[in-house]
Amino acid sequence: MAAALTLGACAGTPEETAPPVEDVSFDAGTTMAKLNEAGKITIGTKFTQPLFGQVDADGNPQGFDVEIGKLIAAKLGIPADGITWTETVSANREPFIEAGEVDLVIATYTINDERKEKIAFAGPYYSAGQDILVLAGNPKGIEGPEDLEGLAVCTVTGSTSEANIKEYTDNIIAATDYADCLEPLRSGTVDAVTTDNVILAGLADQNAPEFEVVNAPFTEEPYGIGLAKDDTDFRDFINDVLEESYEDGSWAAAWEATAGKVLDTPTPPAVDRY
Repeated sequence: MAAALTLGACAGTPEETAPPVEDVSFDAGTTMAKLNEAGKITIGTKFTQPLFGQVDADGNPQGFDVEIGKLIAAKLGIPADGITWTETVSANREPFIEAGEVDLVIATYTINDERKEKIAFAGPYYSAGQDILVLAGNPKGIEGPEDLEGLAVCTVTGSTSEANIKEYTDNIIAATDYADCLEPLRSGTVDAVTTDNVILAGLADQNAPEFEVVNAPFTEEPYGIGLAKDDTDFRDFINDVLEESYEDGSWAAAWEATAGKVLDTPTPPAVDRY
């Protein structure tokens, strides 16, 4: 079940990483004006995704997706303690946006045409690639998706990873989130786990030295920020915020404070203003 919480001022140092912009104003009637006037925003993210969106011991979300959310809120004039974080797993991201339960979703969320039929995407703000996680030492000798034929593979239901891996095996165990795939991998119930390489890197790092990433990405997964389908003004605003963060170094700072502790700092992808 999804959960929600409001990030308090005691959660890390959000005000230092993304101080709210003062004296900002927006055209009347826009989503930006509504959120700025309310002084609060609801953002969906994952709560069990190491490096990108994971609640810490105090129950506060941490990670790169969380920092991107703080950057956007700050440009709306909303401080970090004005953000309500709602857990969005892979299967409920579009429904939550369509129902207005969240203003945004930033949750390792791959932009694709099927999802664009229901919602809109700003970004991408990061580009990952689907890869494979195996037991340390790779006892099955898996070097790529072609080696998964006939093997049991765990991924998350409703994810693009699930759709992609069906091209290689029909023996798929679908879980609610990727952390739920680890015990089946430990026990031998499945032979591999598959999703984006950065997610797998986080799981491997968090559980070292049990697992390893095959390091043979076979897709491109542009991560976008999900929002209401017809809200073009809001999408343009977020795209402006992302491009500004590329230029002023705040995007790189957000990365290096989170995922960058495990992974090299990449070049940010070009925003797609479709």
